[in-house]
Amino acid sequence: MSALIIPLQPLADQTIQVFLGGQNCTIRVYQRRYGLFVDLYINNTLVRSGMEALNLVQIVRDPYLGFVGNIYFFDTQGTLDPTYDGLGGRFVFLYDPDLVAGP
Repeated sequence: MSALIIPLQPLADQTIQVFLGGQNCTIRVYQRRYGLFVDLYINNTLVRSGMEALNLVQIVRDPYLGFVGNIYFFDTQGTLDPTYDGLGGRFVFLYDPDLVAGP
C-alpha cells in the first residue's frame, strides 16, 4: 500500500482529526521560532509531543507506543525541512501504514 496524504493548510498552528490505520488521531502541527513541531494523540491520549518535523523523518520513532504505521513530512521540491507556509503545497504530510516505528 502506498502512503496517504494527510491534508494540511499553510497555517502556523492547526489541529486536525483523522482516522489512520484504525486509530482515531488528533494531530497538532505548529510553527515555533526554531522549526515546525507535531503533537500526536490517539483516542485523546497523548502519544508524541513536541516532535520536530524534519524531511523524511518518522514522527513516531518508538514501536512500544503502539501506533500503526507512521507519519512524516516530504519536501516535493528538494530536501528542506518543512515550514508552515509550505504545508499542503511544497511540504506534504504523509501516513504510511506499512512503515514501522523505529530508529
